[in-house]
Amino acid sequence: MKNRNEIPAKYKWDLSHIVESQEKWDEIYAECEKMIPTLADIKGTLGNSAESLFNAFETLYAFHEKANGIGSYAFLSKALDGGDTNAQVLCDKVMTLEIKAGSALSFFDPELMEIPADTLAEFLKYEPLKKYAHIIEDSTRLRDHILDEKSEGILAKVGKISHTAGDIYDMFTNVEMELPKIKGENGEDVQITNGNFGVLRESKCREVREAAFEGMFGTYGKYINTFACTYGGSVKCDNMYADIRGFSSARAKALASSNVPESVYDALIEAVHNAIPTMEKYISLRQKALGLDKIDVYDLYTPMVSDVDYPMPYEDAYQIVLKACAPLGEEYVNVLKKAYEDNWLDVYETPGKESGAFSSGVYGVHPYVKLNYTDSLDDAFTLAHELGHAMHSYLSSKANDFANHGYRILVAEVASTCNEVLLTKYLLSVETDPRRRAYILNHFLEGFRTTVFRQTLFAEFEQKAHTLEAQGTPITSDCLCSVYADLVKQYYPNAEFRDTLKYEWSFIPHFYRAYYVYQYATGFSSAVAIASRVLETGDASDYLKFLSTGGSDYPLNELKIAGIDLTSPEVVENAMKVFDETIDDLAKIIG
Repeated sequence: MKNRNEIPAKYKWDLSHIVESQEKWDEIYAECEKMIPTLADIKGTLGNSAESLFNAFETLYAFHEKANGIGSYAFLSKALDGGDTNAQVLCDKVMTLEIKAGSALSFFDPELMEIPADTLAEFLKYEPLKKYAHIIEDSTRLRDHILDEKSEGILAKVGKISHTAGDIYDMFTNVEMELPKIKGENGEDVQITNGNFGVLRESKCREVREAAFEGMFGTYGKYINTFACTYGGSVKCDNMYADIRGFSSARAKALASSNVPESVYDALIEAVHNAIPTMEKYISLRQKALGLDKIDVYDLYTPMVSDVDYPMPYEDAYQIVLKACAPLGEEYVNVLKKAYEDNWLDVYETPGKESGAFSSGVYGVHPYVKLNYTDSLDDAFTLAHELGHAMHSYLSSKANDFANHGYRILVAEVASTCNEVLLTKYLLSVETDPRRRAYILNHFLEGFRTTVFRQTLFAEFEQKAHTLEAQGTPITSDCLCSVYADLVKQYYPNAEFRDTLKYEWSFIPHFYRAYYVYQYATGFSSAVAIASRVLETGDASDYLKFLSTGGSDYPLNELKIAGIDLTSPEVVENAMKVFDETIDDLAKIIG
């Protein structure tokens, strides 16, 4: 792992595009602080007239747009080095600013709810106010869950500590927790990191896979009581907020924010349960392909086709992604080229850098993409995935004002995964070597396993954890490990269960964003359908229109623009059929 000053500038993002200096950041922060009294001044004006309501929203979003820039700068700075004390200070200041603003605005939603529905309908005939129509509808839709002004003010202040469990988890796992060294494929000492764990887990050497698996999850197991405490605290917080706001459960509250019925969540779990026999079929093929008497859980990630040379340097991967995305149109590809040329991406792992990858849109600037690239095919797919997010942010910001540009997570995972499916299809279209084709098919199948099955397993785990806590069951390490172990055995019935795997739940940072992960599974299933349609018809116009909707409608309605109806079980069921067919395609190649 290189230090940050050893990485060439072209592989590092440039945050000066957001704020050019610390002095400028401080100046904008001071401006935001001065705006907070103006937020409080609009109290009592919302119901006076359509014009006064419009002016209130203008004041509100003028503040949020200005604060968005310095908030993004602080967040992205900390992501590069969690131990950077200056970045920590910036994030703390932004959090304080948000708390002050939230307190000043605690009246807003209750006061908006007091405006009678027929009065609001009359107000919305005022042309300038129409740009806030969906926001008003979305807010009043949940009027039964908005508290009085005093209570909202208290919740705003409590918000300062509501993310503490997740913050502790991030700091401990990314900065302070020490992972062990193991022996590599050539007998050399290899330090396990969050960045290289995926590569080690895919090693063709079974001893390396096992050592990496035991080293990573064994280390998490050493601190499992601490992790049970942090995650348990997060679950309690979720349930508490749901109860305070009058929701039947934390899940109901989480899904209501996007106007998604809980039946979508249940239907996903049911569809995946019904497809477990197909997962058994896949694991059996994997066992035979690897020549194993029995297949262990740490054998699930290594490529089924051995001795295939498929390195994927970053420069090569980027060019391939451009070609794979060509069916989405010239404008789409030209923006991806601009992202590469203008330092939108931070590519390689450095000390203290947050693990994994993400894309973060900055309105009025451009999206930023964080990677921890290690020259593998998986990394190329991660690149395609995050650039899908980036293009979604870019097109939504281009087509919408600030108030309506922010899309929901449910649709976000469609945009990212569609790029992955297009990359798969492109690689298969140009690759003639049977073993490399088998390698690509293997990767596609792993997308189904890790993104549909595994994320649904995670979704079921967090649902069980929240339900147990709500019922009064103590959320101990034994409780969480037992629930997780039972689910793994259910989802992978013909794989040997290893006791260390019961700690894996503590390795998943997304659990600190409740009811987030199910959207990976619905997103993947939707993306398979969209990519197939684009390639078959040569027409991406509906999909690009979908990418440009931002937050101007509810996610399920936006998806219908792209031809996807998640209220129907067919989306996931059809994806499972593709999974089954792809298993057969791979079986034919590898015999």
